Amino acid sequence: IARFPVEGCWHWRVSVAEVGSDGPFSLFPGCEREIVLLAGQGMDLDFADGETVRLAAPHGRLRFAGERAVGACLVEGPTIDFNLMWKRDAIDAQLLHRPLVGSMLFFGEPGVNWVLYVLAGQVHTPAGVLDAGDAALLRLDVGQRQVIEGGGELLLAKLGARPVGAGVL
Repeated sequence: IARFPVEGCWHWRVSVAEVGSDGPFSLFPGCEREIVLLAGQGMDLDFADGETVRLAAPHGRLRFAGERAVGACLVEGPTIDFNLMWKRDAIDAQLLHRPLVGSMLFFGEPGVNWVLYVLAGQVHTPAGVLDAGDAALLRLDVGQRQVIEGGGELLLAKLGARPVGAGVL
């Protein structure tokens, strides 16, 4: 689990979790959540308001409000899921699923951090090599550039500080 900025008082968090049985998700009022199926046959997310959404292999995903009551019903055995959560009044977040073929360039932006999660393949960063299942945090100064190289698939979470006084969509 990665948390920012300090332990116990987070604005965003990333985790990879095994869901081994049916059951409710924890509530996170004031947060947005995005879940991506990494392994397993999938799950049905049953919301208290009557909506059901199936996360199917490969890489089914859903973004929803953290205060929305939901339970998981596994399709066929356990799953492994990537979870991104962020406080909607403090952070703007995008979760991107991208191929990596060769080089990818990141530019430093004010208040922006990137989380890289390797779904498949291998990624070479200045800090070392990442294999499938590895993650890294990129914090770049404004104007700084960072190149990663390799081949495979990535989940990229772009996490930016919400400007003070900005409305929530």
